[in-house]
Amino acid sequence: MPKTWVEKRNVNKEPKLVKLEASFADIPAESMMLVATPKLVDEYIKQIPKGRQVDLKTLRKDLAAEFHADHACPLSTAIFVRISAEAAFEELNKGKPLSDITPFWRVIAPGSKMAAKLACGEKFLQDQLNLEKA
Repeated sequence: MPKTWVEKRNVNKEPKLVKLEASFADIPAESMMLVATPKLVDEYIKQIPKGRQVDLKTLRKDLAAEFHADHACPLSTAIFVRISAEAAFEELNKGKPLSDITPFWRVIAPGSKMAAKLACGEKFLQDQLNLEKA
């Protein structure tokens, strides 16, 4: 049986620092790159204040700085943002109050490629952002 999104988020892994031998995505060779964890990304998102949005680039920069790395991995970080979002929506569907789930709409912009993939749909993201502006 496949893991639930909550199980994927709560996997017991530690962040890793990797020295890149070759360039990867937007990261130059010889850089120290952080490979975060789903829990770490989820904790970061939970700390974003209501009414504020943080883009993926800023999230990566902040996490890298926290771990004294030059960059955070763009691929794994994006995957972990999605895991966090899907896990939160899964919890919402199981009855957890909206106020108690990770506010993933503060990181995933409606209209983005990631937003189009989410089970919640882009309207949910936009509705939550609009509620926070009110």
